[in-house]
Amino acid sequence: MGSSLHYCSSVLLLICLLQLASCCDYFKGSWVIDTSYPLYDSLSCPFIDKEFSCQKNGRPDSQYLHYRWKPTGCDLPRFDGEDFLRRNRGKRIMFVGDSLSRNQWKSLTCLLHSAVPHANFTIETQEEENLSTFTVPEYEITVMLSRNVYLVDVVKEKIGRVLKLDSIEEGDKAWKGLDALIFNTWHWWNRRGPSQPFDYIEVGNNTYKDMDRLTAFEIALNTWATWVDTNIDPTKTRVFFQGISPSHYNGTGWNEPDVMNCRGQKLPLSGTTYPGGLPVALTVLKKVLSKMSKSVYLLDVTELSLLRKDGHPSIYGFGEMDCSHWCLPGVPDTWNQLLYNALL
Repeated sequence: MGSSLHYCSSVLLLICLLQLASCCDYFKGSWVIDTSYPLYDSLSCPFIDKEFSCQKNGRPDSQYLHYRWKPTGCDLPRFDGEDFLRRNRGKRIMFVGDSLSRNQWKSLTCLLHSAVPHANFTIETQEEENLSTFTVPEYEITVMLSRNVYLVDVVKEKIGRVLKLDSIEEGDKAWKGLDALIFNTWHWWNRRGPSQPFDYIEVGNNTYKDMDRLTAFEIALNTWATWVDTNIDPTKTRVFFQGISPSHYNGTGWNEPDVMNCRGQKLPLSGTTYPGGLPVALTVLKKVLSKMSKSVYLLDVTELSLLRKDGHPSIYGFGEMDCSHWCLPGVPDTWNQLLYNALL
């Protein structure tokens, strides 16, 4: 009788552990103070761009540096730079997207530098190809950044610059033969005026002066998804999507309607849910990913980043109000912590 009860208890314990593991969502949780963070010192990382280096640019507060992402029901394993380098020895990893991809790429270079500070590192930029390359020769690892803000092509033609929603020739040349790809796009889709890098939008044989940008975003994502389904061998290449990195330009999103932007924000939001809800672009992204035949891992960073209204450079970047990018050290370090655990 006793051995039978012991067996039943062991089985029940195993079931509980399996259920706990299956229900632990790394992307649902809250931010907690942890004085062992940040994982590196911005003053000792030689790779941080000026626009992300909030401490060097005079940001006076420092509590934003000491937050750790705590998933509900489990702990997110700490980023281990040496382990990352060992496991990815000889591999080629590429971030593809806009300046938010650059934000994450720069974060990863600092995380790896702090883990093995005496290793040899090189960074090279090929401006004509919009490609930056970070290498650690000792580990034969290459981590690249390919700037491609829409993922689909923008082509100069007689009528002007044309955003081709169903063409991906530029990416087709750059994205093949890699061990991991981390994609991102969204922030440029609503640009208008002088900062808009196209004059027309083309779909098939139809050319438009403009169209609904969320619709254009979805068409482009479907073009990208078709490319991945057609060209990627998941046994050789892991594919990730960074998710939608949010901005904090309007305090109504966090129930402070009198707050105009992120300037002066020193604390993250408490709890696990952002009051203003999630952006529609995330719904579109998840819809496209759900229809794909190849596996793409969504680094669903949107809500955890929405909770960090304190994490932006504000005036401590280029001097202009920046509530889109993130200070380093900061939130992108957690994105890379999530990427590290996904790669495991």
